[in-house]
Amino acid sequence: MPVRPLNLHATQFFEAVARLGGVTRAAEELQVSPSAVSQQIKLLEQQLGVKLFTRSKQVLSLTIDGDRLYQAATRTLQNFRDVHGAILRQRENLSLGIRVSPSFGEKWLAPRLVNFCIRHPDLNVRVDATPNFTDFANEVVDVDIRYGEGRWEQLHSQRLIDDLVIAMCSPAYRDELSAISDDPMVQLGRARLVDSVKTLLRWDHWLELNSAQGIAMTYPYRLERSSMAVEVGCQGGGLILESVTLAHDRLVRGDLVPFSPAFPAVLVPAYWIVCPSRHLSRRAVKDFIDWLVVEAECQTSQATRMLAEMGIETRSR
Repeated sequence: MPVRPLNLHATQFFEAVARLGGVTRAAEELQVSPSAVSQQIKLLEQQLGVKLFTRSKQVLSLTIDGDRLYQAATRTLQNFRDVHGAILRQRENLSLGIRVSPSFGEKWLAPRLVNFCIRHPDLNVRVDATPNFTDFANEVVDVDIRYGEGRWEQLHSQRLIDDLVIAMCSPAYRDELSAISDDPMVQLGRARLVDSVKTLLRWDHWLELNSAQGIAMTYPYRLERSSMAVEVGCQGGGLILESVTLAHDRLVRGDLVPFSPAFPAVLVPAYWIVCPSRHLSRRAVKDFIDWLVVEAECQTSQATRMLAEMGIETRSR
């Protein structure tokens, strides 16, 4: 005669009652009602045809059969819990949630990310490109790469890139301005200025740094994304005051050129690695940050060398 499979659901309820010494405590752990626990115990006793508990003076005790079942059930269920925990920990260790400023994510991180993923093929990498800063208490994000001045209270904040900002444009637009005058200040006065409204270094500050007087602060384009400003500059839309970090490839290809060597690149602390300090203990986070730092150092070295070859000096903000 075939033996009916043991009711594992009821066995889980039985194990909790035996381990915790009562129906009420088991119900609290299992997040069900005491009556639901009692019903499962009754079903299990009916299936087995034996009593599993005796009650004397409100004290619940295991019978001989109940003790035998408990010894087997507790070992089995503990094994299940151990495996379940290991699976969850493995999943946690093999996942990496990244949030990044949109333009930086598109122009800098995305072209390099494949290299990181090849080095860490077991990692499940998720990237969220958004201007919204991470609420680490309520969102599943490991690391935020953020554009700003680096003041984030109660969070680990590590400078990633000191940006180089220059005035640049397409070669055709630079030729158009050169035809007006040989004086870059005169050219500047006649130029179409493209405003990147969320950058740390805006035209008014840049003009002041370069002692440029009487320049009309009117903009045919006001753009919220640096990536859009880079594209407008490539298409001859005007002068952009933008990040060499984000425009690096376009400068290398010659789609963009520095406006004039008369105006130095301005060094601006711009991109930061931000996360709760506790996240740094995760191997995936540490590996990602270490990789980011190396990539940033390499890119900064390349950008500085490229500007020097173009005759552009660098100075601090």
